[in-house]
Amino acid sequence: MSIVNSACEGGCACGFVRYQVTSDPLITHCCHCRYCQRQTGSAFVINALLDAIQVKLLTGSVDVIMTPSPSGSGQNIARCPNCRVAVWSNYSMGGIKELIRFVRVGTLDNPDQFPPDVHIYTSTKQPWVILPENAAVFEAFYNWDKIWSKKSNDHRKLLLAKAVGG
Repeated sequence: MSIVNSACEGGCACGFVRYQVTSDPLITHCCHCRYCQRQTGSAFVINALLDAIQVKLLTGSVDVIMTPSPSGSGQNIARCPNCRVAVWSNYSMGGIKELIRFVRVGTLDNPDQFPPDVHIYTSTKQPWVILPENAAVFEAFYNWDKIWSKKSNDHRKLLLAKAVGG
């Protein structure tokens, strides 16, 4: 579902952190890796990948905590300092790092608007999780150039150039 020309909001469980998303995601992942399972206490996590300038902190502040990730580069998870709910994270993404945010879709006021575009690391998904027949499914990660839309991939490349060049 698209939110173009309108913003959506989200936040943590206690209400201290509130944020606004002002664009559609570049892509939305449903990650089934063991790291995400352990870090969320769930079978998977759904992350909407957004240009960081499109995610605005409205109220509160976040604590950023470095944790391990499948790539070995780690991820910075932004959590509410009070209730400790993770609202977004930043992965290396080939060097993009803090220029792209992986917003935890479950923290949006209306999480239904960003269903997964891809299911990744399905080689470690829980066996009782049944994926839709038409889902884009990858046992590990995937090739950005082949999966992302041209518009999203061009934007990813601009963010990468910005990160590397400046």
